[in-house]
Amino acid sequence: MTRFVVDASVAVKWFLPEAYSEDALRLLREEHTLLAPDLLWAEVGNILWKRKRRNELSVEGGLAILRDLRRLPLQIHSCDDLADRAWDIANSRDRSFYDSLYMALSHHQDCPMVTADSKLFNAMGGAASGLLWVEDIPAK
Repeated sequence: MTRFVVDASVAVKWFLPEAYSEDALRLLREEHTLLAPDLLWAEVGNILWKRKRRNELSVEGGLAILRDLRRLPLQIHSCDDLADRAWDIANSRDRSFYDSLYMALSHHQDCPMVTADSKLFNAMGGAASGLLWVEDIPAK
């Protein structure tokens, strides 16, 4: 099993057709264990809400995606357990606390974090910081 921390930029691509959606879907293979902080629910929900406000998604469609997300085999970790490390990362790397929670989980679990957020990927120094770009998910 290969373990990956996934952020909301990846998780939303499992449900909405966007650039890199096919790449993100490769993470849902059985041989991968996916982890995320519980912040994932709020971030994905907010992305869906923004899509609904722009009339790109119905209320019912957003609710269906949230229900489907809960059915995926994600190992969810409490932000409470990650907060101190995330605070250090946020301040040392000048990144948002939100992004730093995903990075803290990646460090804590000693596994790469997958993102489709180019600003985060570039700001953190890419693969050198333990990040994996969504297109670079290893093939089977």
